Amino acid sequence: MRATQIVLVLFWLLCIHSPTLFCANVEYDHRALVIDGKRRVLISGSIHYPRSTPEMWPDLIQKSKDGGLDVIETYVFWNLNEPVRGQYDFDGRKDLVKFVKTVAAAGLYVHLRIGPYVCAEWNYGGFPLWLHFIPGIKFRTDNEPFKAEMKRFTAKIVDMIKEENLYASQGGPVILSQIENEYGNIDSAYGAAGKSYIKWAATMATSLDTGVPWVMCQQADAPDPIINTCNGFYCDQFTPNSNTKPKMWTENWSGWFLPFGGAVPYRPVEDLAFAVARFFQRGGTFQNYYMYHGGTNFDRTSGGPFIATSYDYDAPIDEYGIIRQPKWGHLKEVHKAIKLCEEALIATDPTITSLGPNLEAAVYKTGSVCAAFLANVDTKSDVTVNFSGNSYHLPAWSVSILPDCKNVVLNTAKINSASAISSFTTESLKEDIGSSEASSTGWSWISEPVGISKADSFPQTGLLEQINTTADKSDYLWYSLSIDYKGDAGSQTVLHIESLGHALHAFINGKLAGSQTGNSGKYKFTVDIPVTLVAGKNTIDLLSLTVGLQNYGAFFDTWGAGITGPVILKGLANGNTLDLSYQKWTYQVGLKGEDLGLSSGSSGQWNSQSTFPKNQPLIWYKVIRFSFSCFTGYKGI
Repeated sequence: MRATQIVLVLFWLLCIHSPTLFCANVEYDHRALVIDGKRRVLISGSIHYPRSTPEMWPDLIQKSKDGGLDVIETYVFWNLNEPVRGQYDFDGRKDLVKFVKTVAAAGLYVHLRIGPYVCAEWNYGGFPLWLHFIPGIKFRTDNEPFKAEMKRFTAKIVDMIKEENLYASQGGPVILSQIENEYGNIDSAYGAAGKSYIKWAATMATSLDTGVPWVMCQQADAPDPIINTCNGFYCDQFTPNSNTKPKMWTENWSGWFLPFGGAVPYRPVEDLAFAVARFFQRGGTFQNYYMYHGGTNFDRTSGGPFIATSYDYDAPIDEYGIIRQPKWGHLKEVHKAIKLCEEALIATDPTITSLGPNLEAAVYKTGSVCAAFLANVDTKSDVTVNFSGNSYHLPAWSVSILPDCKNVVLNTAKINSASAISSFTTESLKEDIGSSEASSTGWSWISEPVGISKADSFPQTGLLEQINTTADKSDYLWYSLSIDYKGDAGSQTVLHIESLGHALHAFINGKLAGSQTGNSGKYKFTVDIPVTLVAGKNTIDLLSLTVGLQNYGAFFDTWGAGITGPVILKGLANGNTLDLSYQKWTYQVGLKGEDLGLSSGSSGQWNSQSTFPKNQPLIWYKVIRFSFSCFTGYKGI
């Protein structure tokens, strides 16, 4: 007993004197998360550790704290942290523990969304590709091989956090964990096996004894004690599946992700602020912005497919770590106003009444404590309302916050924060690309060979599915075939190709004949390319490209990619066709330039002495002054 007392005293002293030790008992009731016996109103924001750099983390987190956040939320990215089964990588921007400790050093809490399926517009939804090759595996269902791997990785992350004493009960910042992710959106496709899988996931997670609550987002049937939470643009109408659970919003979409070819997403801060205030008006006590800083999809991490490398998300902190005004500033004022109401919010449930058509008042009152929210949910008309004997002007689509039930401290439609417009000038870059001489601009280049150029190519009869062939080691797969054409030289025919996506270039005898791409809404495509054949031997080289692997949907891991055919030559002599699908093709995974390290700007083979090539396929370009390189296999400069 004496030893136990000494340990407890030492732990108490550590809690008092160390700013990074939180020493919290985290529970929940029907109103809120309960931390050390007290209900809390918590404002959270998503920052994903691998979408920025460790050098950026302290500044991003401090700006989040200055903006009024209490919690930082991040996914855990399985394919990033376990790229090879049993081999873990937590270096650099993959260092989850360092990120969590950086949040703790700023005095903020952490919500750790382990998943390990994350969606997140991340390649393959965060699953490592090696998982796909485990015999008998089926993802996200009641499947023993999948459950074994999911439990192993989840336990690995939990154990790492425990070993570093990062759970709140150990003195760390982690107050919440999440298992699975938005499974309720697609679970009907899995039938009974989906229902049993969710029950298993809940039991597995709670058995890991984190000492903090677990949540499942978009999961109306989340088993007790898992808290089911809401994701969306608006969650004020959301109700938990039990009157013992608090109303929580894990993803308030501050904007949207950017698809290739799409408009840059934008969500007005007035609308975002309205959604936040409405959520707290109607009983919410935990709200998270997805994203608060979106960052960048570095390397080949963007999923989709056809999701851009920018993950800016129109977030309060932009892709480069710069505060976005007036979004950041106005939300900061919203957070201040809500925190002024905290004592009333945690004390009781709201009394909600109608003040007229599209008008609503919510009052939190207990004893001498009172807070009120007045909402006008009409999208067009401003209104003046009477409330508790006073008159209040409510702009359309707005909420007024009254921390004392009398005085308005903020209306969500009225912005007092300064606006800022950032710009990026690209004129010098345009001038350089437009120059005809590489040597005078700092640009250099290397040609990528058309067709098979590597020693590890291999023959195979028939057309191979791309993901199974490349194992996502590269976005590129060459399909190469030689045919003996007995027709006339210069004969015109049509090369018909059907592909699961995502893009391809077709070469006949080393020359580009045509290209085709899918898009963010339709990945599969069919293309008919006019080609000219010569008498005798003809070489057909098809370069298939993936643009980020699928990350969302039921059974998304089975969708596949690449040229699965048929591949047909149509319009031959006498109207004949020739099906090439089942002939012996030669395959090459990746590009020669990738093996040379050109994508990172390395290699000593760059050419800067001759005329700068333009309007040519398969050229690698590099410019020193911008420290980047690009490959124009998609579209020539």
